[in-house]
Amino acid sequence: MKRVLIVDDEESILTLLAFNLEKAGYDVQTATDGLEGYELALKNKYAFIILDLMLPSMDGMEVCKKLRQEKIETPIMILTAKDDELEKIIGLELGADDYMTKPFSPREVLARMKAIMRRVNSRGKAEDEKENSKEELVEVTIGEIKIFPELYEVIVRDNPIEVTPKEFELLLYMMKRVNRILSREQLLDAIWNFDYAGETRIVDVHISHLREKIELDTKNPAYIRTVRGFGYKFEVPK
Repeated sequence: MKRVLIVDDEESILTLLAFNLEKAGYDVQTATDGLEGYELALKNKYAFIILDLMLPSMDGMEVCKKLRQEKIETPIMILTAKDDELEKIIGLELGADDYMTKPFSPREVLARMKAIMRRVNSRGKAEDEKENSKEELVEVTIGEIKIFPELYEVIVRDNPIEVTPKEFELLLYMMKRVNRILSREQLLDAIWNFDYAGETRIVDVHISHLREKIELDTKNPAYIRTVRGFGYKFEVPK
């Protein structure tokens, strides 16, 4: 039985989600503040974490950030009472896999959970197959940018740079598809593992942040080029 952790300080939300998830066959654990949820996520193995943003002790953003820093890769869905685009983007950038705005339907939460877990499991199997066949990439280099997937390291002009988990995935994905035009929808599906209809601004924000970190001139980028009307393309600098 798959175990799910729900972290929310609203008793009605905990009761509603726990009831529906248990009915669907999940083993549910709950926490009512961020610190308690963070400690549970460190100690136990979960198939999925549902995390409210507004929490006592430690807010959801900080919980998500710290879990990803501790290499906890469990899929995380953020719950927010605010339909705030900036909050969604920051949450996804910190490593969350999805978000839901309150009020929500428990049925939709379940559907999204299942979709994300299917994708994560499929990706995990693909990575295992690569490792078993010794096809894992040790280094990807284009121009003056190097990525070491196994070390989670990015080197730009001989200097290591700090990137968020999603920035790392996005940069690696694009570098492995050099000179190919990639639509925003394609990047959303590949990196965030879910179809965020109408949320392509998430991609634009991450591209902007990457340009600030890898380009010498963000107004005239040499690596990540915008293909107007289509999306983006990672190029070998001329």
